[in-house]
Amino acid sequence: MKKIVLLSLILGMGFMATAQQAYKFKQPVREYQAIQKQKIGIEPTKASSVVSNTTIETPVVPPTKNTDIVSIIDIGTSANAYSYGYGGGQKSIIWTVPELNMVTNFHRMGGELDPGGYSGDLGYDVSFDGGLTWTNMIEMYVAENNAGGEYYTDAARYPNHGVYNPEGNTDVNNAWMAYHAANLDGSNSTDSWGGYSFGAVNMGDPSIKTKNLQSSESPVYQYIPDGFDLTKQGVVWVVDVNQDWSSGAVDYQGSIIVNRGEFDEADGDFVFDQFLLDAPVVEETTRPSHPQIAFSEDGQTGYISFLGDNETADIISDAPGMYPIIYKTTDGGNTWSEPTGIQLGGPNGLNGIVNEMFTDEQIAEFFEEPLPARDEIPYTTAFDQNIAVDENGNLHIAVVIGIASSETNYSISTGIAGIIAAYDLYTTDGGTTWHAIKLGSLNQFRGTWPGDYTEDNRIQITTSPDRSTMFVTWLDTDLEDQEDNTRPNIYARGIRPNAWGTADLTCFDGANAATNVTLFSEGMWNATFAAVSQVALYDGNKYTIPMTYQPVAPDVDPGVAVQYKYITDFGYTEADFCIVGTEDIAAASAIEVSQNFPNPFSNETNVRISLANGSDVTLEVYNITGQKVMSKAYGYKTAGSFTMQISADELPTGVYFYTVEAANSKVTRKMIVQ
Repeated sequence: MKKIVLLSLILGMGFMATAQQAYKFKQPVREYQAIQKQKIGIEPTKASSVVSNTTIETPVVPPTKNTDIVSIIDIGTSANAYSYGYGGGQKSIIWTVPELNMVTNFHRMGGELDPGGYSGDLGYDVSFDGGLTWTNMIEMYVAENNAGGEYYTDAARYPNHGVYNPEGNTDVNNAWMAYHAANLDGSNSTDSWGGYSFGAVNMGDPSIKTKNLQSSESPVYQYIPDGFDLTKQGVVWVVDVNQDWSSGAVDYQGSIIVNRGEFDEADGDFVFDQFLLDAPVVEETTRPSHPQIAFSEDGQTGYISFLGDNETADIISDAPGMYPIIYKTTDGGNTWSEPTGIQLGGPNGLNGIVNEMFTDEQIAEFFEEPLPARDEIPYTTAFDQNIAVDENGNLHIAVVIGIASSETNYSISTGIAGIIAAYDLYTTDGGTTWHAIKLGSLNQFRGTWPGDYTEDNRIQITTSPDRSTMFVTWLDTDLEDQEDNTRPNIYARGIRPNAWGTADLTCFDGANAATNVTLFSEGMWNATFAAVSQVALYDGNKYTIPMTYQPVAPDVDPGVAVQYKYITDFGYTEADFCIVGTEDIAAASAIEVSQNFPNPFSNETNVRISLANGSDVTLEVYNITGQKVMSKAYGYKTAGSFTMQISADELPTGVYFYTVEAANSKVTRKMIVQ
């Protein structure tokens, strides 16, 4: 009997060793963890209003504007870039009221349009014609509590906002803005954080407004709320992580702060109460990452999601990672379920991740022999997310997925193009089962600016007015030799979920490619810190998705003043959607197109093509202005791999895009001629 037990132990140890060595990368990767101790963005009582004169190189836009190139206009300004968030700081900055054709951009004051303005004050820009024309810099919150210290104690930071429009209302005088921000009253830190600033503003007459201040009081330690929603019924929801900063160190209290505010028409204000939800996580993760909240159209079904590890999902290959952890309510937030995690990888993982995240060729490209089985690859989310509820009361989670590091726990492996991807994780049955739709592969993950100001992909989700369609956006840098995400474009995909765990997706250069929103526009490679509305506009044909960004060059301190940019005309029509099901997914994976090599090149470069089935193959090359400069038909090619050559003889020095079409799919990549 002892021999049997001993043999079992030996076999068990051997299995554990195998599990721990289940994968090894062929290439060096970069590993990132969640940003800790985000004690940032605190400026002196009066901040500089000088706008940075550093310019960002932008592409030459052709004289005749291509219809695919978005139009961008200047709107408001701010004393610094911190208004739009930090380290996963995408908050409720842009808000849309389709019934009023209204779009608002909420931010801190200062900058070129507010000379001498203080970054602790709040204001907004508003459009009543769907974002075409704007009234900017409407100040509605003024910090004034300067007790002689370095900071105003009611200086607002990292605001959220939304607009409550009563059912059936078409008069802006009956619509009310709700705002909610952190402030520096010091009640949760020896030198700064702890307070909330919140109130209401009448959209027809901004002079009708309220201002409320609330300090931290044990056992609640307020910080910087990430999650915000405002229901059709006039209820504001704000979620924060309960963490004590008073000792100078982060001391997570094991709970999430939930703030609920209901509109009181008589007072013209939102009246708040506050409660805690238990949110245990393993100690190594410190605290939950980026909690979000979203409610259904009727305000009854709601979800809170955060990223972390509460030991409700299996660890794969001894590489722990983060995953979404969900609470649900069906009674308008009076009661909430226990927090439950979503299993990403492994034998019980999501098919859209386990079997669709990578092709067989990518697995062979990324990993050393012996190659891991698909259910041996451990997955993790990144550290920020955004959520929405569809027309059927089902949750959608927009999040970046990558491989969990085998070296450092709770890290995401990046640094190889295509090793991380944007996803929509959604349920069709209220949360019993989950599906994963890959929206696009990413090149870069985190960008870092002077002062260790960091931002990741800032993935965000927008619903159509009827909630039948979801639009997911994210930031990614595709410049050659760029090693971080400080020169991003905005990318987007549209999704219509269905009960089979697939989706109708917007198509652009093939079913697996996302739309590069800022391609060839002034926002190309500098659409930093983008913010996207929670709801799109719809005119009966086109879904227009309100977006803003603030261009900040990689070497510019985010503490200098910024100019907000608004994208007026990006969206999708019904014709832009294509059905993606089992057969379509198979067709999309029937062609593999390599990055050209060498790249850059001056004489000749090679592109490797792999076909699952025989097909006609064509190659087209476009310059940066969108003009076709080369076209070649290769005729019918049998299944298998072959290499095509591109000569630089007829291509001047510059950046080009090559598109390979085969098997009813198109794949586009970028190349550089030296």
